[in-house]
Amino acid sequence: MTPRRHATREPRIAALHPMPRKPGRPAYVPTEKDRATVKTMSAFGIPDYEIARVIALDPKTLRKHFWTELEVGHVEANAKVAASLFKKATGDGREAVVAAIFWLKCRAGWRERPATDDLGKKEQRALEAETAERGTSWESLLEPASIRLQ
Repeated sequence: MTPRRHATREPRIAALHPMPRKPGRPAYVPTEKDRATVKTMSAFGIPDYEIARVIALDPKTLRKHFWTELEVGHVEANAKVAASLFKKATGDGREAVVAAIFWLKCRAGWRERPATDDLGKKEQRALEAETAERGTSWESLLEPASIRLQ
């Protein structure tokens, strides 16, 4: 039996290419510029798939290499806005009142009472049930509805 010819060629081909070739694109290496871009866009609330389009990456590759920037970017932006709002809310003037009301609605659960003219029958009955004690002898015994709602 004669030896196969292609079996003798393999060592010569391996000698020409000492490193095995990997198919596909080369591995992505993130740059500091890309990291800053991803963090900024994440802070602005731009979705991952749109950030990936700007950086020219697949969304999976973006999440693989930039997960920290995606997670931290929007949190740092929220902290800056909250600090600015808090500074305004604790200041003086009209701007401070508006900021304080917004802060209390979002953080302290405050809400505005709807005008009774705009309410339907069911909503009016519900509001009347909440404030039924007003003007009666029970008013002094029961805690106000505003305290119960908080």
